[in-house]
This record gives sequence, structure tokens and C-alpha cells, in this order.
Amino acid sequence: MGLFDKKNCDICGEKIGMLGNRKLDDGNLCKDCAKKLSPFFSERRHSTVADITAQLAYRENNKAAVAAFNVTRTLGVGTKVMLDEDAGKFMVTSAKKWQDENPDVLDYSQVTGCNLKVDEHKRELKQSINGKQVSYQPPRFEYNYDFNMIINVNSPWFDEIKFRLNNTTVKVHQSISGSGLIGAIGNVISANAGVSNPAMRQYEQMAEEIRIALTEVRQNVRENIATANAPKKAQTCPHCGATTTPDTSGCCEFCGGAIG
Repeated sequence: MGLFDKKNCDICGEKIGMLGNRKLDDGNLCKDCAKKLSPFFSERRHSTVADITAQLAYRENNKAAVAAFNVTRTLGVGTKVMLDEDAGKFMVTSAKKWQDENPDVLDYSQVTGCNLKVDEHKRELKQSINGKQVSYQPPRFEYNYDFNMIINVNSPWFDEIKFRLNNTTVKVHQSISGSGLIGAIGNVISANAGVSNPAMRQYEQMAEEIRIALTEVRQNVRENIATANAPKKAQTCPHCGATTTPDTSGCCEFCGGAIG
């Protein structure tokens, strides 16, 4: 077969256009099927046809989880972490009509970690003298910051959810007066990357709120699971006096009375 011969998608069987092929480890994937994969999935080139088929089946089942999702709390601005606290589930999405986008619904217990990664980009500011761009003395710099939230998860399809907290890059300029830096909104901040800038604090606090919401609830869920799975000890029923092992509801197996 020639290099530019049209191929068929090994998932849906449809013809793949000239620029529409997405290579798999042992086959081909069309762009329409690729769009159905999780947005957090990044191992497509190392996946087999069987892997993709399994993930698309999961994504189809995920639609029911999205339909049943009841948002009780929302964290973030552009990309949001939405919580269903009653069901112990969450999802991350930037879609306004998220019900139509099929965002991945995960259990709190799948969270394995939560971290904030701050990307710093430094650019020297220069002045124009006699038509030439020359450095200030002492040099001045502009710092740009992006705040990336990384949620580590235990999932067969991806192991992290990474998204940017800030809609626009936070810019910080060095001041020629004093030893500090002056942010774009006019607040003096410290010389080591602007840690006290209000805009930066906003995203640091946002990240901490997300971390606490996911990791503390995750721990509670795991403790409840451990308690439920712990061996039950025989007790004396205060109602009928029988020696009984309480059932899953904490009741006597003989008379059905609640055991404190």
C-alpha cells in the first residue's frame, strides 16, 4: 500500500481522511473516535486497538455518571473542580454546558495526591536609547507566572489531571526603587518571585482549597471503607441478650435491635 492510501479506523470501521489518522500501537484511529477519549488521556500512541475500545466503552458508561452528577460545590474560575459531595464524586471541566461534554466522573477515593506547580518565565526589560534597546542599570525584569493544578488519580486511563488555575498570566515587574518588586496592579511584593502579590495569593489559596476538598474527603472515604471492611466483633445485644455479630446496619442478627 502507498504512503498516502486511505486507511480505515480500527474502532468504527469508517474511512480516515488524509489528515485524520491517529496512529495506535497496532492500528489506526479516526479523529471522530479520538474526540470521544478522555481529555486527560495522553498515551494514545502507545495504546492498542483493544485499549482504545475498552476506554471508549468506559466513556460511554461515564455518560450515565454525568447525568446523575449533582453539583453541590464548585471550585476554580475557568477550569472548575465540581463536587458531588453526597455521592463522593468529582469532575474537572472548563465546559459551560458540561452535561454535553461527558467530563470524567471520579470517586474521591481515586485521588492519590494534589499539588500546585507554578511556572515562572523571566524576561529582561530594556530601554530605548538613540534608537537602540539597552539594559537598565541595574537590570530590570518582568516575571510571568502560571499556576498549574495537578490532581494525581488512580484510573486505568490516566494518572493525573492537570489544568491551569489562572485565566491570564500573572505579570510582575521589578521596581527601580527599593529592593522589592512591583506587581502590575501596583502592590509591592518580595524580590523572590512575588510570593506576597495579591493575584498570586489568590491562586495559591484556590489551589489549597481544592487540595483540602479532595484529599481530606478522600481520607474520610477511605477510613469509612476500612471501618466497613473491618471484622465485626461479637457483642451482647442489649435488647434480647443474645451474643451476636452486628450486621452491616449495626443491628442484632436475632432481634434486629440497634446495637450502640
